[in-house]
Amino acid sequence: MPSTFVLVHGAWHGGWGWVRLAALLRAQGHTVFTPTLTGQGERTHHISPAVNATMHIADIVNLIRYERLRDIVLVGHSYGGSVISGVAEVVPDRIAALVFLDAFIPDDGEAVVDMVQPAVKEIILAAQARGETTVPVRDAAAFNVNEKDRAWVDSLASPQPIGTMTEKLKLSGAREKIGKKIYIRASDYPNVAFEAAHARAKTEGWRTYEVPCGHNVMIDRPEKLAEILNEV
Repeated sequence: MPSTFVLVHGAWHGGWGWVRLAALLRAQGHTVFTPTLTGQGERTHHISPAVNATMHIADIVNLIRYERLRDIVLVGHSYGGSVISGVAEVVPDRIAALVFLDAFIPDDGEAVVDMVQPAVKEIILAAQARGETTVPVRDAAAFNVNEKDRAWVDSLASPQPIGTMTEKLKLSGAREKIGKKIYIRASDYPNVAFEAAHARAKTEGWRTYEVPCGHNVMIDRPEKLAEILNEV
């Protein structure tokens, strides 16, 4: 049965990262949206100190409202897990399922900087201390992207608006009330934050999967990811 997917990218990326997965899902008859968040990808010209997690949540909420979307499968990759958690606070009635793709599962009062690995936290805090508007790009090798795609990913990655990583989210528990929640872990990408999120999802009774690849599952294993999303 055809579904509507809204795919939310992670930090330093853009809607471009979903190109392979979106093509597969559309070929199967699904409707697919791959928005680029403000200040990233082709929208880097909108970078400013005002860009934060609240703005990114609004990007997706407005897409859902203006496209009149309902019964959506909302997928968040990496940092996108924070975005879709915020979206669930605003339009929970429009969401049929939440999919966290190697993603953060934030709690009320948490920012991305509170959840990342220590080395990344240092980079974010150092940029903040320097008064910078963005966090420098992490290269594709750091995410264990397959070697043949690293140059492509590096050519399109863009600095991350720092406010998206330092703003603390206000969450009331709306995410937990959505009946269908899925966690997909990229098992070839060592990361304590995502290991913890995956373990939490299991404990809370979510449907969970593991895919043996780097962090960017939609780039490394789009066919397998499409198969899982079809199960959802």
